[in-house]
Amino acid sequence: MSNSTADLTSAHGASDAGHQPVPSPAIAAARGHFSSLRDGFVFLDAPGGTQTPDEVAAAVAEVYRESSGNTGAPYATSRRLEALVDEARAASARFLGCTFDEVIFGANMTSLNFTLSRTLGRQLEPGDEVVVTRLDHDANVAPWLDLAADRGLRVLHADVHADTRLDLADLERHLSARTKVVAFPWAANSTGTTVDARAICDLAHQAGALAWVDAVQYAAHEPMDVQSIGADIVTCSAYKFCGPHLGIAFGRRDLLESWKPYKARPVSFEPVGHRFETGTLPYELLGGLLATFAYLDSLGGMAELAAWERDLGERLLAGFGAGTRLYGPPTMAGRVPTFLINFPGIPSARLSEELADLGFGVWSHGSYYALGLHERIGWGEALRIGIAHYNTVDEVDRFNEALAKLVAGHRSKASEEAAPAPASGGQR
Repeated sequence: MSNSTADLTSAHGASDAGHQPVPSPAIAAARGHFSSLRDGFVFLDAPGGTQTPDEVAAAVAEVYRESSGNTGAPYATSRRLEALVDEARAASARFLGCTFDEVIFGANMTSLNFTLSRTLGRQLEPGDEVVVTRLDHDANVAPWLDLAADRGLRVLHADVHADTRLDLADLERHLSARTKVVAFPWAANSTGTTVDARAICDLAHQAGALAWVDAVQYAAHEPMDVQSIGADIVTCSAYKFCGPHLGIAFGRRDLLESWKPYKARPVSFEPVGHRFETGTLPYELLGGLLATFAYLDSLGGMAELAAWERDLGERLLAGFGAGTRLYGPPTMAGRVPTFLINFPGIPSARLSEELADLGFGVWSHGSYYALGLHERIGWGEALRIGIAHYNTVDEVDRFNEALAKLVAGHRSKASEEAAPAPASGGQR
């Protein structure tokens, strides 16, 4: 183990090599819902966005065909849209673990975060402080930096340990009577590392601050209950869990009622979450969102999906070859199935291109928008591999085999190039 990574050997997970996990019948049949999976390309890029079931696309199209218009009119199309919004809000509340009126829809998580942080900013004063973490995606940092520049605030960064776990003691050291917000990710989009969300929310509240949670990666892989962790604001994105491009947020009701939203004046202020939805909602995407939740429920719900993804994640980890540099937890404990790896001396961008040519979709990038963690750990460039429930054991095994062959080829070529040239034997 180095100061920031796990250097894995081929013996990693060898005891599990003969065990092949088996999905539930519903999950095993899930691939039949995806036209995009029928050509055999292996999508291992879930952190950047999952594939979309056909019924979600059909639901979006159905709204355009049968309910194109707007709410507030006394005829059937308009009333269908009103019912659709109510159903989408209720389904989202069940998914998040909150009440119907605490749900907010927006263009995406980033837009919602800018909107909500800017709204809170009306109440903040120069010298107030916001604590973010080095585990955060920049969508949960940049809004606070911009607000700080406009309002004279201070943004403090809680550190991480060398293994990418959040340093709770350091976070606590940053808290004071000036702290107004503690913003943190439930799961890191880069390394998959998870945090003790309840503990952080408790620390924030003990300091008199709000607990502001980026759940984009966590919501895609684990069941959520935002009330049980004591969160004040939670944001996520539906396209990370097979849904349309749509942001969803939870806001604690009494908190939302205390804020003055940026809002056109004639618009209704009820339910309270609607106060923070600007303009006409994307009704077609709400139709797709309802179909998404129905699809996930048909597979047994997020807990069932999480168990299968953990099995696949262990399989992937067990198959990483010698010299794989893994950033983040070395097992599925303390993480979601998002993995960041590289190989010293081998360009990750080249590996990503070669894997794509072989039919495997993984990204290569520098920071993955986790600027603080990238600066702290310094991985340079790395492959990010992300598992979704529609992936299979066969896909994971074939990916590991293909990656190992590519890495071996690069190493062999490097060895040949480094070998001294044979001495010449010519006569004088």
